[in-house]
Amino acid sequence: MRIVIAEDSGLLRQMLAEILTARGFTVTAQVATLPELLRAVAADPPDVAVLDIRMPPTHRDEGLEGAERIRASHPSVGLLVLSHYAETSYAMRLLQAADQAVGYLVKDRVRDADRLVDAIKRVASGEVVVDPEVVQRVLTRPRTTDPLAALLPVERQILALMAEGHSNAAIATELSYSLKTIEKRVTSISQKLGLPHPESHERAHVNLRVLAVLAYLRSTLPTTDPTG
Repeated sequence: MRIVIAEDSGLLRQMLAEILTARGFTVTAQVATLPELLRAVAADPPDVAVLDIRMPPTHRDEGLEGAERIRASHPSVGLLVLSHYAETSYAMRLLQAADQAVGYLVKDRVRDADRLVDAIKRVASGEVVVDPEVVQRVLTRPRTTDPLAALLPVERQILALMAEGHSNAAIATELSYSLKTIEKRVTSISQKLGLPHPESHERAHVNLRVLAVLAYLRSTLPTTDPTG
């Protein structure tokens, strides 16, 4: 699998490259800025781009901008955005730009090589991966109105696992339910959240999961993103 790494910290960029090379990936480019990233992807599109959320020139949201532009110009490239912060607004913007083959991971996770590699492989296969810390923030924040109020406790558990990117089969194993039961619960969740009924083909299935995750993330109060 071919990877482009966009990270302005030279030490972290090198660490990521060493981890991925040791695990059998081919790192086709290592860049530090948004313009360099866009040029590298245009010249030789990778399977997955691993993007720092803040890069030169402004150190604000270049990673998200890069993800949006890559998905528009090279829709087959998977996107894994790394951030110091578990911010729901970042994750929401990313999922609104890309409805499959996309992930948002807190940078602390990259110290766990297995977790990083798993996220990259899942993104490459078309899955959606949201950092568990983001999901936990959603669970613990107060709400003025709760669009999830109609969900049963088990449906909230299922939606939380969906938000982390788990498949129906993985959720069934995690919660010790049959796959058929999970599929019925997912349909119930979509109906209660006012989402389209699941279709049979894979893209619509991914879209449904992303819509459900976005509804989940929107259940938090608006917050101001941290700086630095």
